[in-house]
Amino acid sequence: MIAEEEKLSHLTVIKRSGKKVEWNSAKIAIAIKKAFDALEKAEGEDLYTEKDVNKVYNEVVKQIEKEYKDQEKIKIEAIQDIIEDKLKKKYNEVYKTFSEYRERRNASRQAFIGEKKQHKFVKAIENLGLKSAAEENEKRENANVDGDTAMGTMLQYGSTVSKEFAKAYLMKPKFAEAHENGDIHIHDMDFLPMGTTTCCQINLKKLFKDGFSTGHGHLRAPKGIISYAALAAIVIQSNQNDQHGGQAIPAFDYYMAPGVLMTFKKEFKQAISDYLDLTGFDHFVNMDKIAKDIDKLTSIDVDLTEFDSYIKQSKQVERVFKKAYEIAVAKTDRTTYQAMEAFIHNLNTMHSRAGAQVPFSSINFGTDTSPEGRMVIKNYLLATDAGLGNHETPIFPISIFKVKEGVNYNKEDPNYDLFKLACEVSAKRLFPNFSFIDSPFNLEGYDPNNYETEVGYMGCRTRVLGNTVDPSKKVTPGRGNLSFTSINLPRLGIKHGIVSGKTDLDGFFKELGELEDLVKDQLLERFEIQCSKHVYNFPFLLGQGVWIDSDKLKPNDRLRKVYKHGTLTVGFIGLAECLKALIGKHQGESKEAQELGLKIIKFMRDKTDKYAEEYNLNFSLIATPAEGLSGRFTNIDKAIYGKIKGVTDRDYYTNSFHVPVYYNISIADKLKIEGPYHALTNGGHISYIELDGDTASNVEAFEKIVRLMHDNKMGYAAINHPVDRDPVCGFNGVIGDYCPGCGRRDCEGVPIERVKNADLTCCGR
Repeated sequence: MIAEEEKLSHLTVIKRSGKKVEWNSAKIAIAIKKAFDALEKAEGEDLYTEKDVNKVYNEVVKQIEKEYKDQEKIKIEAIQDIIEDKLKKKYNEVYKTFSEYRERRNASRQAFIGEKKQHKFVKAIENLGLKSAAEENEKRENANVDGDTAMGTMLQYGSTVSKEFAKAYLMKPKFAEAHENGDIHIHDMDFLPMGTTTCCQINLKKLFKDGFSTGHGHLRAPKGIISYAALAAIVIQSNQNDQHGGQAIPAFDYYMAPGVLMTFKKEFKQAISDYLDLTGFDHFVNMDKIAKDIDKLTSIDVDLTEFDSYIKQSKQVERVFKKAYEIAVAKTDRTTYQAMEAFIHNLNTMHSRAGAQVPFSSINFGTDTSPEGRMVIKNYLLATDAGLGNHETPIFPISIFKVKEGVNYNKEDPNYDLFKLACEVSAKRLFPNFSFIDSPFNLEGYDPNNYETEVGYMGCRTRVLGNTVDPSKKVTPGRGNLSFTSINLPRLGIKHGIVSGKTDLDGFFKELGELEDLVKDQLLERFEIQCSKHVYNFPFLLGQGVWIDSDKLKPNDRLRKVYKHGTLTVGFIGLAECLKALIGKHQGESKEAQELGLKIIKFMRDKTDKYAEEYNLNFSLIATPAEGLSGRFTNIDKAIYGKIKGVTDRDYYTNSFHVPVYYNISIADKLKIEGPYHALTNGGHISYIELDGDTASNVEAFEKIVRLMHDNKMGYAAINHPVDRDPVCGFNGVIGDYCPGCGRRDCEGVPIERVKNADLTCCGR
C-alpha cells in the first residue's frame, strides 16, 4: 500500500527530542511487526500472519491520512497512539505487547540517549567501546576466558548492547534509520565499536618463517608437516579473535609443502641410519656427512645419483639407499595424511571468541605441482573423504580447489589427477568448492611464477585481488574485506514497479544511486573508526604481521597505512525479486529481465569503481552471502506491502544475483545466466547448482558441471547435493526410507542425519 505513502509525504514527523524528520511509513510497519513478533515469541507459536500485520498497518496509515491531510506536522506519540487504538480493537494481546514495548523503549531511551549528561550505564559502555585496557579496568577483568554455552549467551548480551551503542553514538542517525527501516543492512554492526575488520587471507609462510606469538607464549618455527598443520589451525583460531568474519589460507598447498620436505628429510636420514646399522655397513660411510647432504635436498623427488659417492662403495649400500628412500617417502606420505586429518578435526572442534564458536575457516589449494605440494593436496582430499570420527562430513575448513588450465584442468596437466580426485570427494562430501583462475577478472595481474597473485576466496565468497591504493600489491595474502553493507533491491523494485503502477526505471536508478551513495558514506564512517584503532587492539592480526605491511607499524600506531589495502564493499540481495517487481519476470524467465539485471548490477559496479577512484580506496561490489539477511528484508517488506506473488510470497529473498532455486531451469542455462554477474561483483560471488540423487555414483557428470562453470567464466562455484549419514551404522550416501547400510527405517530410533544444502558459507558468524 503505497498510495498513502505519497499522500502523506507532506508530513513532517516530530520526534520526542524535538527533531524533525521526513515521513517514512516503513517505520510504522516495522513497529507493528515487532509487536506481533513479540507476542508470537511469548506464546511459542505463530498466532498471526503477515496479513494481520499488513491489515493493521493499512488502517493506521489511512487514519493518519484522514486526520492529517491538511496538516504539516505529526508527533511520534500521536502515531503510536493510533497504532495502539487499532491494535486494541481487534488484537488486544498484541496491543499489550506494543504498549509494554513502548514503555520499555521510553526507559531504554533515557538510558541510551538521556539529556546532555550521559547516564552512568551508557558511560560504562562508552568506556568499554572506546578506551584501551590501560585506561579501563573492565577490559582487563578476565585474562584468560574459557567459555561454554553460558559464555555464548553472555556474548549475545554484549552483542545487543554493542549494536545499540553503535547506533546511538558511533553512526549518523540516517545510517541507523536506513538499517532499521530495511533499506540497507549494516553487517556485523555489533563489532563496529571495536573497529574489527571482516576477513583476511593469511600468509602462513610469513608467520612460519620465525615463529609467532599467540599472546601467551612464542611458538617456534615448525619443523615438519605435523607441526605445520597444527600451527596452521592455531593461526586460524588466534586470528579469529581479532576479526568479526572468517579466516582463509590462500595457498594451503604451497604453505604446507616445506613441512612435507622437512619430514621427508628426517625420515630419509633415520631410514639410512637404521639400515646401515642393521646391515653392518655403518663403518663404510660418514652418517654426519650424509645428513648434511640430505639437508641440501630441495625436493622429495630424489635422484639417487646425487649420493653416488656413497653408493659406489658397495652394492649393499646402494640397496640401503634405495630401500631407505622408499621407506622415507611412504612414511612421509602417511604422516602427511595424519597431519591433514588432524588439521580437519581441529578446525571442526576448536573454539574461538571466548569459546562461543568454531572458527569460520577456509583454505584454497590445487595449483602447487611440486611433489610435496601434490602430497598435501592428495592427502587433504583423502582425509576429507574419510570424514570426522563418526564419518560425519566435515564443514570446516571450507575447502576451495583452484582450477587452472595448464596446471590441473586438462588431462595432460600435472595436477589433473588431483582435480579428478577433488571432483570425486566433492561429489561425496559437498566440498571442495571450485574457483577458476582462468576467468578474465581472476587473471588480472596473475603471474604463473608467483602464487601470491592467484586469486583466493573466503568460503563465504569474499574475494580480494586488485589494489587501487597500490597496484604493486595486487596480491591475495595479507588482505581482506574491511566491512560491507547490503542494499535491499526488491524494495526498490516494489516501489518503482508495483507501487507506481508502471515500470519507472528512471526513478529506480535514481533511488538506487542515492542509496548506494548512502552506503558509501556509511562505509567511510566505519572505516574512520577502524583506522582510529591501534596495533595493540589487534595483537595477532596486526601485532604478528598477518595483515599486509602491519609488521612495519609500532604498537601505538593507528591503522590507516595498512587498512587502506583492504576492501570497502557494497552488497545486494534479491535481484530476482527486484526484477519480478519491476517488469514481472526474473532473469531466468526472459532475456529482457536478464539484460535489465545486468544493467542494474553494472550500474552498482560502476559507482563502486568511481568511489575507488575518488577516494583512492578499494571500494568493491559483492553478491551478499547472507541467507538470514534475505529473511529479514522479506519480513519487513511483507509488513509494508503485504504478500506479493513472486516477490514477498516466500520467507526469503533469493541470494544475490541467483536464479531462484524454485525455478525449473537447466544446469547449462543457469550457469550461462549467472556467469556474467561474476565479472561485475569484484568483491565476491558464488553460484550454486542443486542436484538430487547420489552424485558420488556419477563423478563424470559432476566433473562436466565443474567444466561448465569454468567455461561460463565464473569465479567461484559449488555443487549442492544430498549428503545423508546413518549415525547407527555409519553409512554415508543418499538414504531414502531405508538405510542401505543396515536396513533400518529412518523413523526407527536415532534419526538419519541429512545435509542437503552446501550454503554453509555465511562468512564468519
